Amino acid sequence: MSATPASRADVDAGAAADVPAPVGDAVTDPGAPSDEVEVVDVPDVRVHHPSDLLGTVLSALGIALVLVLATYAHNTTSGVAEDVQGFATLLNRILFVPRLGLEMFVTLAVPLAVITELAFRRLGRQLLEGLIAAFAALVLNIAALWAIETFGSAELIIGMSIRLRGDWVVTLPGYVALLVGLLTVVGPRGRRRTVKWSWNLLWVAVGVLLITAGVSLPGLVVSFLIGRVTGLGVRYLSGVLSERAYGDSLVAGVRRAGIEPARLLRVADETTGSTADGAPELDGDQAARALTRSTDHRLYELTTRDGQELDLVVIDGDRQVVGMLSRLWRSLRMRGIEGRSVVSLRQAAERAALLAYAARAAGVRTPRLLSMAEADDSMLLVQERPDRAVPLGDLDPEQLTDEVLQEIWAQLQLAHDAGIAHRSLTSDVLLVEMVVGRPIVWLTSWEQGDVASSDLARRMDVTQLLALLALRVGAERALDSAAVVLSDEHLAAIGPLLQMITLPRLTRDEMRANKKVLADLRSALVAHLPEADVEPQQLVRFGARTVLTIVVPIVAIVFVVTSINVEEITSALSTGDWRWTLVAFALGLVTLVGAALAFVAFSPVKLPLWRATLVQTAATFVGLAAPAGIGPAALNLRMLTRRGVSTTLSAATVALVQVSQFVVTLALLLVLSIASGSGESALPISPGVLFAIGIVAALIASGLLVPKVRQWVLAKIMPTLRQTWPRLIEVLGQPWRLALAVGGNLLMTLGFIFAFDASLAAFGQEASLIQVAIVYLAGNTAGALVPTPGGMGTIELALAGALTTTTGINAGIATSVAVLFRVATYWLRIPIGWAAMRYLQKTGEL
Repeated sequence: MSATPASRADVDAGAAADVPAPVGDAVTDPGAPSDEVEVVDVPDVRVHHPSDLLGTVLSALGIALVLVLATYAHNTTSGVAEDVQGFATLLNRILFVPRLGLEMFVTLAVPLAVITELAFRRLGRQLLEGLIAAFAALVLNIAALWAIETFGSAELIIGMSIRLRGDWVVTLPGYVALLVGLLTVVGPRGRRRTVKWSWNLLWVAVGVLLITAGVSLPGLVVSFLIGRVTGLGVRYLSGVLSERAYGDSLVAGVRRAGIEPARLLRVADETTGSTADGAPELDGDQAARALTRSTDHRLYELTTRDGQELDLVVIDGDRQVVGMLSRLWRSLRMRGIEGRSVVSLRQAAERAALLAYAARAAGVRTPRLLSMAEADDSMLLVQERPDRAVPLGDLDPEQLTDEVLQEIWAQLQLAHDAGIAHRSLTSDVLLVEMVVGRPIVWLTSWEQGDVASSDLARRMDVTQLLALLALRVGAERALDSAAVVLSDEHLAAIGPLLQMITLPRLTRDEMRANKKVLADLRSALVAHLPEADVEPQQLVRFGARTVLTIVVPIVAIVFVVTSINVEEITSALSTGDWRWTLVAFALGLVTLVGAALAFVAFSPVKLPLWRATLVQTAATFVGLAAPAGIGPAALNLRMLTRRGVSTTLSAATVALVQVSQFVVTLALLLVLSIASGSGESALPISPGVLFAIGIVAALIASGLLVPKVRQWVLAKIMPTLRQTWPRLIEVLGQPWRLALAVGGNLLMTLGFIFAFDASLAAFGQEASLIQVAIVYLAGNTAGALVPTPGGMGTIELALAGALTTTTGINAGIATSVAVLFRVATYWLRIPIGWAAMRYLQKTGEL
């Protein structure tokens, strides 16, 4: 069906072309008095610039980076300083003013000049803010100096110091931090002459100070950044005078746009919610309030001299930083979303105008943009106002007839046929009005859209609209309305996109209160198109799991590198025996046989032990891409289903295997504790650790006394218990199966414990069996809790930490033992696992 929107008879008969028609009377001088214009507004006198907050954070990160470079790249920083300070002798001969005299002059002249100008201009608040920032910068600089001298490493102290009379002296010039903090708060250098010359004088003094070897380069940079942190921080907390267009400036801007205003009424938004006593009451119709929510821009109801009702959208420059960061984050995190270079106010306004004109040219009913103008730090967009339109979110469900739904889909289809994507379809951007008994749909707020958009962007539009309508009319009816306009191919393409990440924030908030809507949509789509794929598509480039996968191994590597003591490890290796490494590797292979025995024991069908062992071996390769324990479970499930076992019974068998491993491990730990004898009957753990365990146990016990907590725990446990109980009863009726399962789990757990003991012996270290068991179980538990592939990083850290805490072995040696154990029982088995996977795939077992 072709997408043809309904027309508005008599309303748009003369608006076929989008050539702006003359609006209002003859335009007057933009600088004419605005006394006759009624302006109802709540201007923001002071605003908090997001750019100031961003600058504060970046400056703080810069301080941390400089300290790291001064510590670990000492040769580089020293080389730069020496190159610069090579002119020190020559410069000291040329300068006729002593360096200390120049520093004193700058320290006194700059604050005096700035304070004097602020006082003459009666800018008392800005003067107070500058003094606060300067004092805070000086205090923070002194605190940083004390912290470096007290807690800094020898490398950091040398990196931040200069050589003075044979001694290393840490240099953080306090006057630099003080002046930078003061000048940052006062404002940009182009605004006041004293600020401009003060910055120039400061740069000259800093250059002389650096070249004459009066300060270290890292120390100078840290002091400068401390001044920026305090200055920008004070500016953000206190706010700065607004440069947005208000009052006369706003009226003059409207006149420059070619329109003579008679009245400007600010539409209420989230920034005008709490007004002071005596402030005007702001309102606005439903469509206007929806427009402010969808764009986050200021909106005014504009009445011209000849009585026309228009909308005035005001885009403020100080808000562009937030928009830029949000667009950058979304384009980085999501696949198929183009990155944008829109950072300036004018570029943002021009993009909004481009999308509005493109949508109108495509036949989409959207408010016609009439003119644009610039006023102060704001861009003004004058557009027509939708007559009597109501946002989709404010309509009653019975008002959403099939005709309305088809008109909504038709408007979106017109945009897509022209290659335009909206990318932010919410209940606020869809406006509906009735004209002569027929629905008219407006599609507004195109600022986030794309021209020449990608196929993925248009599919996401369809997904957003389908989810939005499903929230109001139900999944089946929303899908039926889409099927009238869209082909089956286009409908099937949105199945993988039915996920929360594709929806705008407003729709996600509504979806959280109706969590079954997406699932109902998937079911309705499969019922309509049985061949449709509804498996979620990977749209996010990285998430929490990806971050953990990258960060945890890096932390582990840093921990290993920083804790290794080559001399101690060499000494330990000289007393050890490398042949124990081969024993550890062999024991790691034995654990695969133990896992296979447990799997064979619980399997409802007969499995060859050799094939089951190959599956466990292949799981070591799969573990590279799955958290610890997930790889074997997935392959076990696959093997059973390939042999004709139902999915439900296969899942119950796999769950029973995992539960049995957990139970046998706990039982083994208890037996080892009892069998360790009177000399080691108490667990070799410090009293503090035992006390912490007791506190955790008490908290768990007390939490279970709360009914809601107890219900949550039962909700997590009961499904697994119901799933495994019938299969467990069947296994208990065959004692040989139970014995085989227990034996297999014992073989697997003891194999890992003895392999870890062999790794200790390879370094000439000794520990009791119970100590080795505790260390292994702690590392294995940590690997299962943190979802990194194969437990990379977490198991190594946990093993090294537990070994040091439990046995008192040196941290460097403990780390080496943990790494050797993981190499022997995990990394070296991966190539074998790859070969086993290839073999099982060729034979059709997986």
